[in-house]
Amino acid sequence: MKFPLPALALLAALALTGCNSDQPATTADQPAVAPVPPANTRRILFFGNSLTAGMGLDPEEAFPALIGQKIDSARLGYTVINAGLSGETTAGGRSRIGWVLRQPVEFFILELGANDGLRGLPLADTRRNLQAIIDTVKKKSPQAQIILAGMQMPPNLGKAYAKDFQSIYPELAQKNNAVLIPFLLEGVAGHVELNQKDGIHPTAKGDRIIAKTVWGVLLPLLKKA
Repeated sequence: MKFPLPALALLAALALTGCNSDQPATTADQPAVAPVPPANTRRILFFGNSLTAGMGLDPEEAFPALIGQKIDSARLGYTVINAGLSGETTAGGRSRIGWVLRQPVEFFILELGANDGLRGLPLADTRRNLQAIIDTVKKKSPQAQIILAGMQMPPNLGKAYAKDFQSIYPELAQKNNAVLIPFLLEGVAGHVELNQKDGIHPTAKGDRIIAKTVWGVLLPLLKKA
């Protein structure tokens, strides 16, 4: 997929808003980890950065919450946990994944890597960190279905870098028998009207599009389960 020029500003701004993985979520964000539900609850855990956290939105407008609403409407019997943290890198995610998975989950949606790429971090490190996160999920929740949310980089980082970055996600998905969302921001990146005034994060309407993208992948898996 080719990035339209407005997407460059949006993705570049993502790197500026919080590439420090130690940065706590703001009051506008979802909490890093929602309260742990009862032990007999079936869980869907979203693990990512500010895109998952819903930075700048009310908690119920973030796409994981929208997925939760769809699940409740369909009476599918799952609890959605939003473990998004603004500014998270794959290294930061690797350091906290063990604590986040205090209880087993049935579905694990992994959305990390954008902040790595936009900072120009070595792709080998990004790949290694994502694999380590996946390995931890397999160890702590061996029954979990892992869904990997793909991301893309703007071409101004270099065509080779952007291409190699994009390839990380399908390669890891194939290696780990994970389900791939090719591009989480499909239909949102590069569309000014679907992003907040800061030019950084999707609006509520943008997150509804993201939720539709995720739901198209998740629903068939829930039905099978």
